[in-house]
Amino acid sequence: MLILAPDHEKAVRADGEKAYPNECCGFLIGEIDGAGVKTVRRVQAIDNAREDGEQYHRFLIKPEDMMSAEKTARSMKLDVVGFYHSHPDHPAAPSGYDKDHALPFYSYVIVSVKQGKSEDLTSWELTTDRKEFAPEELKA
Repeated sequence: MLILAPDHEKAVRADGEKAYPNECCGFLIGEIDGAGVKTVRRVQAIDNAREDGEQYHRFLIKPEDMMSAEKTARSMKLDVVGFYHSHPDHPAAPSGYDKDHALPFYSYVIVSVKQGKSEDLTSWELTTDRKEFAPEELKA
């Protein structure tokens, strides 16, 4: 389960709308309890680093952005618990590309942005065998 406060959900949706017609991306920083429930304490937007003209359906997180997010999380005594990105004019479900670039454990929040307006927002976890994404319960 992923707990995403309303203000964090609002930030993810706003980032998706701002980036439209391209994909947005960012980090979910938070904590994990003993039962594996992830609670987001901070949403950190970053620039989509994809430079090949395909930002409309792909995103890229640079290693230095990942390191910066890890340092921010550590300074807050938290962890990077996941990532978010938008799907412009597509459903809020992971693509094959998303699966190929994901790792188990993390939460992957996807917001569908249709014609510039955010719609569905979902969360997913990659199975440990890396064969598929499983829907993750999302609680506000």
